[in-house]
Amino acid sequence: MPSILRPLPSTPRLDEVAVFDALERVLPRATLRAVLVERRARAPRCRKLPAELALLLAVSMALYPHEALERVLGKLLRGLRLLCLHRRASPFEAATKGAICQARYRLGARPLARLFRQVCRPLATPSTPGAFLFDLRTMALDSTLEALPDTPANARAFGRPANQHGAVGFPLVRGVYLLECGTHAVVDAGFWPAAVSEHRGARRLLRSITPGMLVLWDCGLHSAELITAVHQRGAHVLSRVPSGVRLPVAEPLADGSYLAWLTTGKDWARRRHRRRLVRVVAYTLTDPARPGTGQRHRLLTTLLDPSQAPATDLVVGYHARWEIEVSLDEQATHLRQARPRLRSHKPLGVLQELYGLLLAHYAVRATMAEAAAEADLDPRRLSFVHAVQLITDALPEFQLVAPAVHPALYARLLADLRRHQLPPRADRQNPRVLRFRRRKYPPKRPAHTPWPQPTKPFRQAIQLLI
Repeated sequence: MPSILRPLPSTPRLDEVAVFDALERVLPRATLRAVLVERRARAPRCRKLPAELALLLAVSMALYPHEALERVLGKLLRGLRLLCLHRRASPFEAATKGAICQARYRLGARPLARLFRQVCRPLATPSTPGAFLFDLRTMALDSTLEALPDTPANARAFGRPANQHGAVGFPLVRGVYLLECGTHAVVDAGFWPAAVSEHRGARRLLRSITPGMLVLWDCGLHSAELITAVHQRGAHVLSRVPSGVRLPVAEPLADGSYLAWLTTGKDWARRRHRRRLVRVVAYTLTDPARPGTGQRHRLLTTLLDPSQAPATDLVVGYHARWEIEVSLDEQATHLRQARPRLRSHKPLGVLQELYGLLLAHYAVRATMAEAAAEADLDPRRLSFVHAVQLITDALPEFQLVAPAVHPALYARLLADLRRHQLPPRADRQNPRVLRFRRRKYPPKRPAHTPWPQPTKPFRQAIQLLI
């Protein structure tokens, strides 16, 4: 019987041995090499930490958020190093901290961004439960702010927003995301300084809007120009309307909704010629146990036919927008394990880390979607936390065994993912409130960084008082 252990050449090279075989279907090695060649990031000589491994390290940082980068690299090489125990000198020794730092910034962020845009695509099929509404692929658009390490370089590049209480404690970067609601796959994203409007970022993501999509967003992104731009790309919109926006009734409809004219542009003399007909659903809630009971809510959509999209179905279907909140929580809480800030102290490293985080999240979600599709399950019913644990545990196993055994090992991984199913999710009913605790200490100001060093030992600085 042939051995199932992976055979290694007498003098193996790190740039020739795959170390991410567990996710080979999502991040193919050929695609990694093509991106590095396209971005001219592949070095002509074989380094101790080649470009392919540096790229995988930037992705796997998100899978081991509380580990130092040297330990993350050691975990990526664990299986290969076990195969070389019989050799006097292992060719897979982990690089030093300085070498890892140099390799990261030598790689840069553009290969990660290019790999993200090349790999990350919608995953759902028409048979995926909960992924389509009115035969349209449900997508969500939203933005968030990420806290960064408090360094002068990050503050200059991304800014430190201020309010009536002063500047915030850490530099912030604004991320805008486009997500497939049925699978939690982030298919496009962009990152800008915190002062950049989320509307500007949302317009940049229009490049990924295609016909057959239903794009959902909250009232903070309400914009007549954005609605028009999405509709011109063959997609439809379902969004909340701010309370201050006037949409008088143009024609009432049989299902309780009504048609209204939405005007665009700031040229008041020509606004009547830039109108777009939209459909508005106004509703309230009667359950006293639900937040927002008795309040007036309005939804706006470009689906004008009530027979195709009844008003009640629109109200119920709009709650799929909250899937993007769940996906952002998966990245912040379960992948990063509630780390309050990113690792990187330089702007280039920040962008590299953010795209690496998105690639790691997409790789996990794509594997979960494949596991769910084999059993006709809703991908959102599988546990994301267990999926991350199972995939990280499988990384060294795929390195140890021969490539011929990988299909059987991958099938076992998918079966293990299906064993951890979540119960049906209850309706969202969390009020929008914040926990705020006053602190007795004053806020940190620029004058406190750097704080002057003591001029004498502590003992000599003591003066006793009578």
